Amino acid sequence: MMDPASLVLAERMAPRYTSYPTAPHFSKDIGDAQMRDWLAALSPDASLSLYFHVPFCREICAYCGCHTKALQQDAPLTAYKETLLREVELTVAATPARRVESIHWGGGTPGILGPARFAEIAERAGELFTLSRNIEHSIELDPRLLTPEFVEMLPQAGVNRASLGVQDFNEHVQLASGRVQPFETVARAVKMLKAVGVSAINLDLMYGLPRQSVADVVRTAKLAASLSPWRLAVFGYAHVPWFKIHQKLIDAADLPGAAERLTQAAAVRSALEEEGFVAIGLDHFAQPDDPLAIAARNGRMRRNFQGYTIDQADALLPFGVSSIGRLPQGFVGNATDLAGWRRAIEADLFPVTRGLLFSQEDRARGEIIERLMCDFTVDYGALALDHGYAIDAFDSAQAALADLAAEGVVELSERRVTVTTRGQPFLRLAAAAFDAYLAKAPARHTAAV
Repeated sequence: MMDPASLVLAERMAPRYTSYPTAPHFSKDIGDAQMRDWLAALSPDASLSLYFHVPFCREICAYCGCHTKALQQDAPLTAYKETLLREVELTVAATPARRVESIHWGGGTPGILGPARFAEIAERAGELFTLSRNIEHSIELDPRLLTPEFVEMLPQAGVNRASLGVQDFNEHVQLASGRVQPFETVARAVKMLKAVGVSAINLDLMYGLPRQSVADVVRTAKLAASLSPWRLAVFGYAHVPWFKIHQKLIDAADLPGAAERLTQAAAVRSALEEEGFVAIGLDHFAQPDDPLAIAARNGRMRRNFQGYTIDQADALLPFGVSSIGRLPQGFVGNATDLAGWRRAIEADLFPVTRGLLFSQEDRARGEIIERLMCDFTVDYGALALDHGYAIDAFDSAQAALADLAAEGVVELSERRVTVTTRGQPFLRLAAAAFDAYLAKAPARHTAAV
């Protein structure tokens, strides 16, 4: 039976910490001028990661938390492709950096572009940048939209990793979530991808969905494992109808409570570990020889807006509506409206409408939070010294950490904090102890589990 303390912790709110500071604290003072200066300051030897956002789907799933819109016609896709190409050219003209270590396509669903448009963007990026021979080139895909023509194009465009949205394989959960997608549809997609050599498959699963039970998440995990993916990501559904209006289609009464969510998360972990997958960080699982599993063991895993990653690039460059990037000086976020994004680019301006200039403290706290999120342990006194601070610079976190230690979530030894096995589901709460922005400017976040 779940103890009352765990339930209280599970219901507390905390950011997901795919960045620090988090996006709600970005400023509108960052725009075209800062983007130009920061790009120009990159070294010609700097390594780059490119992120392309395609904000379209054929229909919107009720649970979706992504920045996307439903689109039935193809004409807007051609216009989007043309503007995206102009944004790439605008970026290349502004920086001496060319060496690309990774590319990631997200959405929406990038597959909606179709083979010709996608291939044109990928080819142009390959012409303008210098792509590493060991590049990780990944794409998020909706299995329901995959065609043989699109799949056959992917390796020609350099794509070598694919992430498929699964969420849940049980029909009653799919109906309640607004996404009907039988197991056979996903199995067919995996088979097509592996047949053309895209064998690095990631499957995205969710718990906490409407009408979902522990038995449902275990069945989904077992079926997903039967497809032999390299990685799986298991996210807790974030019900934020104040932010994503379409989530009001989900009856909140159908959502599992905190105790059920905790049990579901633990059940998925157990099921996947039984299938031979290694638990990584807060919500990822991988084959033991997967590069992400190796990076996690070696303390070299990173965390960015795409989640856990092996990406070590000096800068993450954003392309497309709502895309967010990171340069050495700070974060940049593109316009979230299609018209504003397009107008800026057509005027030869970067469509950056928000961002954040890192302070020395942001960098230090950001590294502390990232190492905790990746490694479950961090010596924050040592990192304070590394960043030029006194060893006790971040001792303000001790009160919150002591409360978590009393609940068995963390163990403390001088200035090292280690998340316990019992405390791993509450990892985000430990990270929040080092967040200087939460108390100053509270933002609305999702439940910790």
